[in-house]
Amino acid sequence: MTAVNEEVSSHRMTDACRRIVYVNRYGEPAFAETLTHNGQVVLQGLTDRTPRGEADEMLRRAHAYQISSAKSHMGPDYLVSDTLLARMPSLLIVSTIGAGYDTVDLDACTRAGVAVVNQSGGGNAEAVAEHVLAMMLCLSKRVLESDRHMRRTAGIVRDHYVGRNLQGKTVGIVGLGNVGGRLAQMCRAAFGMRVLAYSESGTDERYASFGAVKATLDDLLRQADFVAICCALNDRTRGLMGSREFALMQSHAYFITAARGGIHDENALLEALRHKRIAGAGIDVWDVEPPPPDHPLLAFDTVVASPHIGGATLESRRDASIGAAQQMLDMFAGRRPPRLLNPDVWEAYSSRFKDVLGFYPEKQVSLPRA
Repeated sequence: MTAVNEEVSSHRMTDACRRIVYVNRYGEPAFAETLTHNGQVVLQGLTDRTPRGEADEMLRRAHAYQISSAKSHMGPDYLVSDTLLARMPSLLIVSTIGAGYDTVDLDACTRAGVAVVNQSGGGNAEAVAEHVLAMMLCLSKRVLESDRHMRRTAGIVRDHYVGRNLQGKTVGIVGLGNVGGRLAQMCRAAFGMRVLAYSESGTDERYASFGAVKATLDDLLRQADFVAICCALNDRTRGLMGSREFALMQSHAYFITAARGGIHDENALLEALRHKRIAGAGIDVWDVEPPPPDHPLLAFDTVVASPHIGGATLESRRDASIGAAQQMLDMFAGRRPPRLLNPDVWEAYSSRFKDVLGFYPEKQVSLPRA
């Protein structure tokens, strides 16, 4: 498979066209449809098999770069790094398909004057929060354990699979952004749960708006019946949940993550389950995705596993694709992006924007991070 040269513009291609390059896929058809109806845009795709010369030409002329949020979806040559940026002298915008951005070196982009945006909030927050809640219910009601028993062995003692209600329990949410905030709302409204939250950037007003009690990470782990990881993967959160942290959790508590692999230490989680320091886990994200069938965590009946599909619903994928396209069009028109990940880039970005597109974008104001 070679390059996909897909021009999604009703206009004749001219030097005024905004050029967007994507790797392997750009999201749902709504992404291209939104661009088609709203701008003079050329959309081109490449893959790991695209000839180097052909790829270099596309990258050299690209103004925007749309990529996956997951490293497993693309080859190392197309991850955003100093090396790739050197091949893209006209690049102004990097946009990830989802909320995650571990395919992007933010510091490298800031140095290069390239703005980075993601699709947090409007795209898949509802889907991910629902997925976490589904895992909480599945674990507390011991659905997977009893299902596996019934499929493997004749006869079942119901008393061996007595579960627990969510009503009135404590959920500890690590990260109070769009996903964490929505999960807090669901847990309080549907089950009257007590919500503890730990967020490095959360304000008192944000905690209050979701009915969450501000806690340190250690206090949250000690008190929660369910620990839900809802934060982004970055240098501060990588390895956040290790042996020490799992040891702080209560023996009847459950660990759930639909955030990013690497925030929790898989070996530490394995040991916590093996020695029954915690009751079980719901895992949607992995160090290697998808995990191999013989992954040791998959051997536990007390583990509910899914292959990083927390945010993958028909609705969320369409919403994220439309949001990504619209945000890109807004930026091309000189408007401030609502989901800018590297706000420190704005001065250098504005200067490069003027050089490439011929006018200055709107002045940047401080935008709160989720």
